[in-house]
Amino acid sequence: MKLPNAHQMRELDNYTIQERDMKSVDLMEEAAKAVADFIQNEYTDHEKPIVVFSGPGNNGGDGLAMARMLSKRGYKRIQAFLFNTNNSLSEDCKVNAERLSQECPEVDFIEIQQQFEAPELSTDTLIVDALFGTGLNKPLGGGYAALVKFINAAQVDVVSIDMPSGLMCEDNTYNSPSAIVRATHTLTIGLPKLALILADNQIYAGQTHVLSIGLCLDKLDEMCIPYQITERADVAALVKARPAFGHKGTFGNALLVAGKYGMAGAAVLAARACLKSGVGKVTVHTPLKNNDILQIAVPEAVLDHDEDERIFTNPVRTDFFQALAIGPGIGTDKRTALAFIEQTSHTDIPLVIDADGINILGSHKGWIPQIPANAIFTPHPKEMQHLGICNTDSYSTLLEAVNMAKQHKFFICLKGHYTAVCIPDGQVCFNPTGNSGMATAGSGDVLTGIILALLAQQYTPEEACKLGVYWHGLAGDMAAADMGEHGVTASDIINYLPKALLSIKAGA
Repeated sequence: MKLPNAHQMRELDNYTIQERDMKSVDLMEEAAKAVADFIQNEYTDHEKPIVVFSGPGNNGGDGLAMARMLSKRGYKRIQAFLFNTNNSLSEDCKVNAERLSQECPEVDFIEIQQQFEAPELSTDTLIVDALFGTGLNKPLGGGYAALVKFINAAQVDVVSIDMPSGLMCEDNTYNSPSAIVRATHTLTIGLPKLALILADNQIYAGQTHVLSIGLCLDKLDEMCIPYQITERADVAALVKARPAFGHKGTFGNALLVAGKYGMAGAAVLAARACLKSGVGKVTVHTPLKNNDILQIAVPEAVLDHDEDERIFTNPVRTDFFQALAIGPGIGTDKRTALAFIEQTSHTDIPLVIDADGINILGSHKGWIPQIPANAIFTPHPKEMQHLGICNTDSYSTLLEAVNMAKQHKFFICLKGHYTAVCIPDGQVCFNPTGNSGMATAGSGDVLTGIILALLAQQYTPEEACKLGVYWHGLAGDMAAADMGEHGVTASDIINYLPKALLSIKAGA
């Protein structure tokens, strides 16, 4: 599922109007019907007070058309405000203003051309925000900013049509938080928008729902759209069949460098996840003092001891391995950092860098060019910000990951609610699986183990990233479905990996 920008959405609307031989106001009617259907299903009380704030553009037209439809469906207490302070309504908004006035005299319809007197709102009022949608390219100011503050102070449910007014479709780095509507529900039309899946904007979007209005999506194939959401069919097609006569060597020998003394758990979790993800064999290079813990916790793993009893200090020859993952729990000691760069810069097998490996590079940015192309990084946002040089908002962090992937030919899995797989060609695939129960210590180590196993089984880096993050998230979803999000641990995610893969394959 692709994520067009505002300009591309307008292109798609115009293409649909042409292909379906319809008027633009008719497409607006379909959008309004989809919104009205949602409100009717979510808010069934026809006595509920509904206040619609419509702007002068097509988003405002959506709101007025929806008010007309709800009135005709029996909602009795609708008040609609149309803000036309510059006397510049869009043609379709003007049509729907006239229809509402003529067809629904029972609706309290007020056109604001000068002074706005805010209505009194009861605690059960529903506000419908139809002010601006996707049409903004700068922060709101003046009267509209004041209106947004009024909406946010009302402490009632708010439904925003297409976008919370004030929120721009992609970059909100320099936006004004106080001038963005905080919606309970955002009903985005046709396709999701990038801003709606970025963590910073959840406080504005509330629950996001994508409403289909019959857009002709074949037009998307002609558009240069770098952002998309991965779908189950995409990853199901990646899963390889296991040959019936396969043996340990068929499914790869993976090397995992993990766990200083006191952090053996990171090595345990990554190794267990790797084994549960189909690898033939995993060898864990770890300090001697972790020996007993790993031998007991992961008896299937082969151990290779570092020369130092407590930390990683000596690189490992990779001649007999098909993939390498390094970083979980290794620490950032000076000797570890030197061993890390020697290990990674001389590695010619597929490589995953996680956790302390990323932190080491963040403190030694001059080493980044020594990391081989096609390496996979799995940072959370703070690690990505340490690795790069960027602002701390979600959009800037994403761009940093995209630019680093392009510049160095890396694959970067920027972890989050929608983990972003950033590919060297500039494409970004957002992962839809996963839940807040996975925000728990060790969850990232599990992802490292999964991706390592896939690389060892000869999946390409791109395939390993896309399948790995989807599989990881789905296992977390299944664990949460059975035990609730509060109770999910990293070990639970591992235990659900086999079941999750069966589900992915069944969805092919």
